[in-house]
Amino acid sequence: MQQTPLPTDSFRLPARAARKERYIYIAVPWSPTGGGMFKVAEYLIRAQAGKTPGHAAELRPLDTYGPGSAWTSLIALAKAMWMIVRGRFEGGLAGVHVNVAERLSLFRKSMIVITCSLLRVPVVIHLHAQMKNFYRSLPGPAQAVVRWIFSLASTVIVIGSAPRRFVLEELCVDPRKVEIVINGVPGPAQAPVRGIAADGIRRVLFVGRLTELKGVLELLEALAQAKIDRNAIEVTLAGNNQVERFRQKAKDLGIDSFVKFPGWCNQEQIDELMSKSDVLVLPSHDEVLPLVVLEALAYGVAVVCTPVGELPMVLSDGENARFVPVGDADKLAAVLEDVLGDDELLLRLGRNGRTLYEQQFSLERFFTSVARVHQRHFGIAGHLPAAETVLADEALQ
Repeated sequence: MQQTPLPTDSFRLPARAARKERYIYIAVPWSPTGGGMFKVAEYLIRAQAGKTPGHAAELRPLDTYGPGSAWTSLIALAKAMWMIVRGRFEGGLAGVHVNVAERLSLFRKSMIVITCSLLRVPVVIHLHAQMKNFYRSLPGPAQAVVRWIFSLASTVIVIGSAPRRFVLEELCVDPRKVEIVINGVPGPAQAPVRGIAADGIRRVLFVGRLTELKGVLELLEALAQAKIDRNAIEVTLAGNNQVERFRQKAKDLGIDSFVKFPGWCNQEQIDELMSKSDVLVLPSHDEVLPLVVLEALAYGVAVVCTPVGELPMVLSDGENARFVPVGDADKLAAVLEDVLGDDELLLRLGRNGRTLYEQQFSLERFFTSVARVHQRHFGIAGHLPAAETVLADEALQ
């Protein structure tokens, strides 16, 4: 099933394309249900400033899921494939950046990759999930198909060292075609001033799907046993999925007086919660590099999380975050007591986190990293004036 990927220069536009505006499709479920994949794509696309100059390409969303169910998403997939065909023959399409997770996401995006390969459109695969366990659960022939799909890409973007090892060792992708690009997120120009709120309340925030895999059960159990002033704390668990189950659990544990479940929140609401929160807690059992942690760093919010995925590679325990073992409610309770009871520690974690964000996780740096990949493989990239400053600064180093 192995197939040699097409070199970038094998893609030749019709002569009339020189007069057309160039664009790059970002293939992703274009709705908040797309999770981290959607947010990353939305950040890149919305970051473009005004009219795209002639030397750059416009980044455009290519919806691969649509507004319906998994089955009706096949209609959206067919439309996406048709848009690639049209873009190829009209001459404006420079390349396709495909955001991939696992399960049905992998199936849908595989069809996009195959379409691009048949039309000789260069394609970048951006892997957003660990995918290791899912891949290993597949039968041998299906694994071979996955390896073939990844071999069709001009390059494969991964978020860190562990996904890179998986892509190299198990998907057998050529090392020269694997690139690490660390996510970035938008943030305020300056982090909000931190300190004890006027009402004396410390605010703790969780953002994510309300499931056991995200560590919600351990968080509630930790809050129930932590030695904290329940009249001086407010905990918000923002997210959908098993809301009623965990709301009842909080009631059973006797912590419902200070634990709130607002349900799913849009980005504007999350930003508002971040600006007012003192601590972000994410006791997940499995992650790659969760965007919500990067958002907390941007807002100068102290982070308490499990050392899963790439988090221990980018964060330092006690310096810009506090780590707790996966599934350990007792340890989580103790860490929350420490952080919430030590104003100096709380502020230091927030300040150091903001500094780390500015150094590594700003949207400008992320946009620049993706633009470099696009320039190499598509021959053109998106435009962000702020990113040009980052490029110039790095060129002088």
